[in-house]
Amino acid sequence: MFRTLQLCSRILVRKQSMPIPVQLSANFVTALKGVDVSDPKYTMDQVRSEIIQHLGLERGYHPIPKSREHLLKYTPKPEDLPARAMQDSFTSALLPLSTDLRLQDNYVSHLGNVRMGRLMEDLDAFAVWVCHQHIKVPNLPANVDLPYTFVTILVDKITFSNLTTDVKEDIRISGHVSWVGRSSMEIVVWLEQKYQGVYKKITRALFLMAARNATNTGAAPVNPITPATEEEKQILSGGEARKKRRQLIQAQSIFKVEPNDFEQSLMYDIYKRTTHTNTMELNKRWLPSNARWMSEWSTVTTIPSFPDNRNAHNTVFGGFLMRLALENSWTAAYLYCGTRPKLTHICDISFEKPVPVTSFIKLTSYIVYTEMNYVQIMTVADVLDTSGGQVTTNLFYSTYKANDSVHAILPRSYHETMWYIQGRRKFKYALGLE
Repeated sequence: MFRTLQLCSRILVRKQSMPIPVQLSANFVTALKGVDVSDPKYTMDQVRSEIIQHLGLERGYHPIPKSREHLLKYTPKPEDLPARAMQDSFTSALLPLSTDLRLQDNYVSHLGNVRMGRLMEDLDAFAVWVCHQHIKVPNLPANVDLPYTFVTILVDKITFSNLTTDVKEDIRISGHVSWVGRSSMEIVVWLEQKYQGVYKKITRALFLMAARNATNTGAAPVNPITPATEEEKQILSGGEARKKRRQLIQAQSIFKVEPNDFEQSLMYDIYKRTTHTNTMELNKRWLPSNARWMSEWSTVTTIPSFPDNRNAHNTVFGGFLMRLALENSWTAAYLYCGTRPKLTHICDISFEKPVPVTSFIKLTSYIVYTEMNYVQIMTVADVLDTSGGQVTTNLFYSTYKANDSVHAILPRSYHETMWYIQGRRKFKYALGLE
């Protein structure tokens, strides 16, 4: 099984350089200077209602949604869109957990904390709301709905603080546009919860959103950004650097190019650790003490989706997929560690294909890398059909921390070794080590 691995370990490839991660400004976890950071005027329920109203969508579920083709003629040209400042898109919303008992029931974990998966749903919806704040079409008639569709492309490096959440305290969600392309927007969103009367950070996330036309059949232009302050200039410059880094990481993916020199040495080390030195037993694999085979540690969940899992365009809501993946990965980490792990990072979420609202969704969480007391998990979301077909639509990477050291995870096949290498890269990136 590892003959290919032995051959590959001898191949000389150029060293792939990984640049130092571009860090966010400290202001990302508070707010831009000069913007109002008081309690928001909208709740998240109201934000969702406002999005539906802006887009002119019908309320209630309709298997064939209302046509928006008449809005295509209102798709603006790039030159018709005025420049915007970052502070123009800044907005906040509230989860009134302190007063809404129904909301508490939906968000509570069995320990009384807030379910992180529920917050992932809110982050995704709120990123769309920030897009609505940024887009300004001066030539759009007052009685015409917004001729846009906003789609989540990826979520990059969500980090979590050490704050222990409380389901009986309000949570504030804030964010703004931090960079724009021709038809894409980088959105920074952060969550804070009241602790002894003061808002404390829970997490911060970066969303890359695509602006599409009213029928989601083509790209739509977005307003450019003209920084209003020196602070905004720095954030915009960082956004351009983060774009280049994302492109480099995608180009250097282990699924596209060969491992670098160090990684090939690492592969050979795994081979040596898991193969007897006796030449008569080269076809057998050996598991070292305090180690586990990757193939034996995965968690699988298959569920049907329903209309209440849909977004504004009758496909499965990206935030719902994020919640499913996070909760599935947490289950895998808990079972592997044997104790409750702490979620520390979600380093990468990619949205490859839309998921029909009638889909069967299969989520598989693999333990792909471990180091000391950290566990790196890759969660794959597949859409199944009744004929036996299976298509991967989403990929999620998350990092958990246990109280004590965990068993080492080891690959037993070549493709698992590629997962191991990719998992190691994601882990190092999440912790800012590469």
